[in-house]
Amino acid sequence: MIDDEILAGIEAVLMITDSAVTAEDLAGSLGLDEDTVLEAIGTLKADYDGDENRRQRGFEIRHVAGGFRIFSRGDYHEVVKDFLTAGQSAKLSQAALETLAVIAYRQPISRPRIAAIRGVSVDGVIRTLLLRGLIVEAGKEASTSALLYATTRTFLDTMGMNAIDDLPDIAPYLPEDADVAELGAEDTEVLAEIDGALDDDFDDETDSSAEMSRVAD
Repeated sequence: MIDDEILAGIEAVLMITDSAVTAEDLAGSLGLDEDTVLEAIGTLKADYDGDENRRQRGFEIRHVAGGFRIFSRGDYHEVVKDFLTAGQSAKLSQAALETLAVIAYRQPISRPRIAAIRGVSVDGVIRTLLLRGLIVEAGKEASTSALLYATTRTFLDTMGMNAIDDLPDIAPYLPEDADVAELGAEDTEVLAEIDGALDDDFDDETDSSAEMSRVAD
């Protein structure tokens, strides 16, 4: 029987992380052995999944990328999507706007590079921008195989632009000692990319992602 304090401690860590946490890392941070951590995760997973005596939760623990994360349950994807794309969540947060600006000016760009520029994890923000159809996966970086992201036609429509070239010069808005090249466009070697530029038609999959939602005025 796993102590409630151990279960709560693991929950607390998994609730605040934006990436998978290994059993080894959980064990080290909580002062436990890995077997105890794995048993505790199994207990939590069973609790979240529910049974005839307990209701199923709207979230679940998944084993991904060699570690564990808490995700909203797949059964409620449409509910989550509707929340993110309408009503009270229609306006983008400051973090989302900053991330979108980085992508717009440096596309195609990978998630690690975006995070390096902003200095914070951008996993959640990227998911939001993808759901709203403002960005799309645009191939893989040749050197790291990391997914690359670019803006979509929905982004252009929302911004009232015909092409990315219509973006204003960013230099006047940077601090005097800032490195303009840090946010400016740069060449990125792409391993595999979506056919066509932003001014051409995306393929069906891209169109589906781009038209999934629009940002309210």
